[in-house]
Amino acid sequence: MAEAQLIAMSANEIVRLLKAGDVSPLDLLDALEQRCAQVDGAVNALPTRDFERARAAARALLRKPVAERGLLAGMPVPIKDLTNVAGMRSTMGSPIFADVVPKISDVLVTHLEAEGALIYAKSNTPEFGAGANTFNEVFGATRNPWNTALSAAGSSGGAAVSLATGMAWLAHGSDMGGSLRNPASFCGIVGMRPTPGRVAHSLTVKVDATLGVQGPMARTVEDCALLLDAMCGEEATDPLSKPRPATSFLAATRAGWRPKRVAYSPDLGVTPVDRRVVEITRRAAHRLAEAGVIVEEAHPDLREAHEAFQTLRALSFATSLSTLLRNHRDKLKPEVIWNIEKGLALTADDIVRAEHQRTVMSNRALAFFETYDLLLCPTTIVPPFPVEERYVKAVEGHVFDNYVEWLAIVYAITLISGASVSVPAGFTGDGLPVGLQVVAPANCDARALAGAKLLEDVLDLNTLRPIDPRAPAA
Repeated sequence: MAEAQLIAMSANEIVRLLKAGDVSPLDLLDALEQRCAQVDGAVNALPTRDFERARAAARALLRKPVAERGLLAGMPVPIKDLTNVAGMRSTMGSPIFADVVPKISDVLVTHLEAEGALIYAKSNTPEFGAGANTFNEVFGATRNPWNTALSAAGSSGGAAVSLATGMAWLAHGSDMGGSLRNPASFCGIVGMRPTPGRVAHSLTVKVDATLGVQGPMARTVEDCALLLDAMCGEEATDPLSKPRPATSFLAATRAGWRPKRVAYSPDLGVTPVDRRVVEITRRAAHRLAEAGVIVEEAHPDLREAHEAFQTLRALSFATSLSTLLRNHRDKLKPEVIWNIEKGLALTADDIVRAEHQRTVMSNRALAFFETYDLLLCPTTIVPPFPVEERYVKAVEGHVFDNYVEWLAIVYAITLISGASVSVPAGFTGDGLPVGLQVVAPANCDARALAGAKLLEDVLDLNTLRPIDPRAPAA
């Protein structure tokens, strides 16, 4: 089968072909290697690639009966460069770790490999995942394939771009303050932040961390559900990990569930939003009425989101990176230094207040979801911006206090532990993607996916077919 034919297929179709023996994992790796050679020079999404490692894994997999090759059966998957893969350079986007090659993989990677995933690349990320623009001093910037002068967002920017350009059918991402949802929005693909604990990962510095999660990214909602099925499940090394549900996420996504009543909010009451984004996402949300869904404009009270997230994020940075600040301050970017120092300066009262605020907001959100099956809102408050801008400094006349405040519309959902799927909602007048979050309560991941699938069907934007990187107009 020709490389172009394979690249344009859905992940679910590729897995069907793998299980039927109509295509080999080695064929897929050949197709991806060709595609990377064709397009990655323009976007810099997968700077670390090891196809020989993946081919060795593929040959080992092919020695097993088809029934023992896992849910993915030989599907290649890139891993974000914040997560260790044994034998592959794992930099975290930092000069401090530029030459590190770990001997042990994160449990997320071993879990995926047990399900038949072939790890062939590491996707680019900003330093330690800090900031929603993917650039670092090790590999440089990742560029948006819809216009290579623009940002791919972050921190899972490399993963999103690899999907949009056909260098991957499925990709791993992670998310604290929108790190996989923002790139999904900017690149016109699907990204899901699952409920904390849904995807197990190795412990690093905190046993009970729930702000940051691992999640699936794909070109379609069904493909995203397929990867979540392969990612999920209990692991002894992660005490927060959850068992697999009785019904697979893919089956739940395909079951035809429809919400009766959904809420749409242009801003969650916490942030300014570019008027183009409001127009596109409002129009997309209200199109659910065509499927018989009641759509009303409302949102839970999340007024404490800024203070709570800024405090808890800073605490996370201090917990995980304070040793690096002491020993390698000269190799850290200023935004990371600011976040660590903010965390180290917190008092016990600051932390207690933030935890109480998070609890209050979570309880309000649970009450809100007694009325509404889903909450819809923009994923990112602006369309893609120039790649040279480190972050968004102002929107609609409002100037932000720091480099993460512009992410409030995603981190507010993080704080309430909601399951959130970003789906393409439409395009600006100059052809740039805009995403819409489909949010369900914690542990209702299947509901979020089913709602996202309904929206995807109604909008019919045909995001499956990958694009070639597009240079800016002269």
